[in-house]
Amino acid sequence: MALRIFVTGPAGVGKTTLVERVAKEVDRWGYIVGGMTTREVRRSGRRVGFKITALDTGEEGTLASIRGTSHLPGVPFGKYVVHVDEIERVAVPAIKRALVEADLIIIDEIGPMEYKSGGFSKAVGEVLKSGKPLLAVVHRRFVDRFRPLGEVHTLSFENRNAEFGIILDGVMKELKGIRG
Repeated sequence: MALRIFVTGPAGVGKTTLVERVAKEVDRWGYIVGGMTTREVRRSGRRVGFKITALDTGEEGTLASIRGTSHLPGVPFGKYVVHVDEIERVAVPAIKRALVEADLIIIDEIGPMEYKSGGFSKAVGEVLKSGKPLLAVVHRRFVDRFRPLGEVHTLSFENRNAEFGIILDGVMKELKGIRG
C-alpha cells in the first residue's frame, strides 16, 4: 500500500508550513512534488479569504473570500463564498497533473470548502486509488474519514518540529524505496 500521511490540527498551528517544508526537502533531493496548497489571505491582520496554489506551476486562484469582497461567483459557506470555478481551474488540474508526473502528491487541504467542488472530490478519490505517495492536510471534520486510509499526525505548537522530522523521514523512505 502506498504511503498516505494525513496532517491535522488547529488553525494557525503550521500545517501548510509543514507540508511546504516537506515539499522543499523532497524537491531538493531531486524528486518531483505536485498537487496544491492553501494559504490564508489577510488584510490589515484580518483573514479575508484563502488562496490556492498549484505546486508545479505556481498558478494561483481564490478558494474563498468573505461575502461581498469578490467579483467571483461562488457558493455561500458561513461568512465566506467558496469559488468552485477557481478550485476547478487551479486545484483539480494540479492534482491530476501530480497523478501523472509527481513522485509525491500534496493536497492542502481536504476540507469542507474544497469539497464544494465535485471535481476536487473526484480528484482526491483518484489519488487515494493510485499507488502514489500522498501527504495531505485534512480538516478536523474529516479526520475520522481518512484515519483508516493512512497515518494521521495531529500537529500542536509543541510537536510540530518533531512531526516535521517524522513525516519527512517517512516520505523519504517511501520515495527512496520507489526509485531503488
